[in-house]
Amino acid sequence: MIEVILEKILLTGATGFVGSAIAKQLVGQGYGVISASRIVSKKNTLLLDLEKDFEITEQLVGIEYIIHAAARVHCMNDSKEDEQRYIDTNVTATVDLAKQAIQAGIKRFIFISSIKVNGESTMDRKPFSSSDIPSPEDAYGQSKCKAENALLDLAKASDMEVVIVRPPLVYGPNVKANFASLMNLASKPIWLPFGAVNNKRSFIFVDNLADFVVHVLKHPLAKNKIWCVSDDNDLSLSQLLSLLIKFSHSKAVLVKVPPKLIVCLLTFLGRKKVSDRLVGDLQVNILETKNILGWIPPFSVEESLRKTVLLSDKKKCYE
Repeated sequence: MIEVILEKILLTGATGFVGSAIAKQLVGQGYGVISASRIVSKKNTLLLDLEKDFEITEQLVGIEYIIHAAARVHCMNDSKEDEQRYIDTNVTATVDLAKQAIQAGIKRFIFISSIKVNGESTMDRKPFSSSDIPSPEDAYGQSKCKAENALLDLAKASDMEVVIVRPPLVYGPNVKANFASLMNLASKPIWLPFGAVNNKRSFIFVDNLADFVVHVLKHPLAKNKIWCVSDDNDLSLSQLLSLLIKFSHSKAVLVKVPPKLIVCLLTFLGRKKVSDRLVGDLQVNILETKNILGWIPPFSVEESLRKTVLLSDKKKCYE
């Protein structure tokens, strides 16, 4: 039997949390995936370090699509030095890659951005959508916004199409950072004071995000536009923890403590940003994405959270 390889795709960040899920979907559908990495350790890997100058135009010839999932990711306690590194990696290197892609004749450039371009909260306002005026509040969100604008400008001046994807917090097996911390809390036999937190936050399962990226790879209506994505089922903190407790078979108990008291306590302890993420709203409207592109998240929230809990290696998640 002859194996048929579809178009070649360059995937940056292929070994990362999001990138590895995208790579798995692409390979499963028969695409020839070339991973871009700082270290060439295996076949079909292209040397690319976004923190250094690079010239890979010739190596891009023959590749039809680029999915740019690599980035300097957001951290809670960024310094001034980190802010410049966001610009260097997320803006300058991204634009440089796109310009070389245009010279090489790449058909479409898919950029994994962030809902942080819209802002940090939807308290007292409608859910974020792709048509909103950007309002990023931190260096990470600002860098993604600048990269988006630059890419759309390049698309207007060239034949290369650009697709921008704005996901909210991404979770899945072996997720780290804040989501992993919630999983860790939910797995312990303790009282958790979040039973009365009825906020609304959007999330996206990593395999739902990967499915969407493959969906827009060739979709004619996706070109040169921004698309917001999510699981399309927003959860409160209490709902999220209830499901995590359920799937981890934990003896944790949710206790109803007034959210204002939680905010006051965390603010007093110097953790105001943490309280905003725990108690605040951040919703994403994907109605346009569903109606125009005909995309529906293939995995339900319950199924996604169940897989996240059962398939996670706790040592990897919480290190």
